Amino acid sequence: MTVSTASSTASVSSTSDASQSALADQQVHSFNKLQKRLRKHVGQAVGDFNMIEDGDRIMVCLSGGKDSYAMLEMLQHLKAHAPISFDIIAVNLDQKQPGFPEHVLPNYLDALGVEYKIVEEDTYSIVMDKIPEGKTTCSLCSRLRRGILYRTATELGATKIALGHHRDDIIETLLLNMFYGGTMKSMPPKLVSDNGKHVVIRPLAYCKEKDLVSFAEAREYPIIPCNLCGSQENLQRKAIKNMLQDWDLRFPGRIESMFRSLQNLVPSHLLDHQQFDFKSINSDSGIIDGGDIGFDKPEVAPRFIDEDEEAPERGERLEIIQLK
Repeated sequence: MTVSTASSTASVSSTSDASQSALADQQVHSFNKLQKRLRKHVGQAVGDFNMIEDGDRIMVCLSGGKDSYAMLEMLQHLKAHAPISFDIIAVNLDQKQPGFPEHVLPNYLDALGVEYKIVEEDTYSIVMDKIPEGKTTCSLCSRLRRGILYRTATELGATKIALGHHRDDIIETLLLNMFYGGTMKSMPPKLVSDNGKHVVIRPLAYCKEKDLVSFAEAREYPIIPCNLCGSQENLQRKAIKNMLQDWDLRFPGRIESMFRSLQNLVPSHLLDHQQFDFKSINSDSGIIDGGDIGFDKPEVAPRFIDEDEEAPERGERLEIIQLK
């Protein structure tokens, strides 16, 4: 029997091409779903908190990290399709850290055709002079950076300042304040700036960090590392981030449930008498927010699933202990 080598080779090649084509189609499909999800979350956040209004001039703070790149792209898409008119100007603060690649952002923004401004301020030298060696520089650096950005917003006539904090940043901040600050607060999606003159918005408030990581990898953004100044990492925030990542792996849906809790506050069932008038409650007040249900079995699903994702193979099951 004679075996046709050429025919076999052609068959293997054809199968390989088909597999590669199927893989490419799958990757495109996955990216399209991811992009649609991010766009939806940004649109929801903007709408829920009225972040952008007709005639706004949005100063997009671009750091060179994955989040700010994605935010700029999402806002560009919104600008092109929203029923209102607003302008975007990207702003980067070059703080003169050694090794900062000054060409990266201008080249990227020129190719994108986006209006931008690079602000050069040597805050690095100030921080190195004021902060003792070995101490974290983040606090002073952050204050200096905010002041410069506020000043720049005024100079540019910006009505809103957009920051790239996402859902995970918001949850991390909540836990940091609870664990170390004794307060139940987080990053608001919209607020007045520290100097009282600007409105700060966080369009990525509903976006998950893991989605932004995947999106940045697919887009191949020219990421600028955030450790150029050599400052110590915020160890407390890092510990919280690691804890949340571990929970996300072991208990799918827990992070989603935590985030939803920030949108479903019940002041009458907490302990802040400044936020709820406990003193005026008496027998004539009626049942408030369901009454005394602290020891009742909560109405919860056996697992919390993000509506944007398929149900995982396992979720978090809650063991409810009834006290008698």
